[in-house]
Amino acid sequence: MERGTTDDLFEQVYDELRRLAGHLRRPRDVAHPTSLVHEAFLRMQGADTPWDQLHFRRVAAKAMRCVLVDRARRRASAKRGGGWQQVTLDGLGLQAVDVSDLADALDRLRAADDLAFQVVELRFFGGMSGDETASALDVSPRTIDRVWRRAKAFLTAALSE
Repeated sequence: MERGTTDDLFEQVYDELRRLAGHLRRPRDVAHPTSLVHEAFLRMQGADTPWDQLHFRRVAAKAMRCVLVDRARRRASAKRGGGWQQVTLDGLGLQAVDVSDLADALDRLRAADDLAFQVVELRFFGGMSGDETASALDVSPRTIDRVWRRAKAFLTAALSE
């Protein structure tokens, strides 16, 4: 598997990450998808070790999830006036959910089923296909399909409460 530096891999997957960021933003977010991608990239800067594209995309997915959650929590803090922040989750069949609620639901999913959490992180936040996710997690594509369905059901139930 080809390895590259953070900068090289960022250039290779930039357009895909930017497309994903456009889908992950809050509906009325003033920030451009580019800012989400760049902030996630800045969080990844400290680890300039050679990594393959799959590992890079895993780390990028986690960084983008963290950026979204951190932004929502900053906006919702009492010091900044509070407010409900929404995100559209088309890939999960959910519309307009609170980002803080999503973060809490993901934390509960991680505690209940770490594999399901990793699949959501890679498929939804990282934009990986089922086969790419299977390769990244070293499991079969059938397992990924089964876990993806289970994770979507869990999150739908958790976010419908």
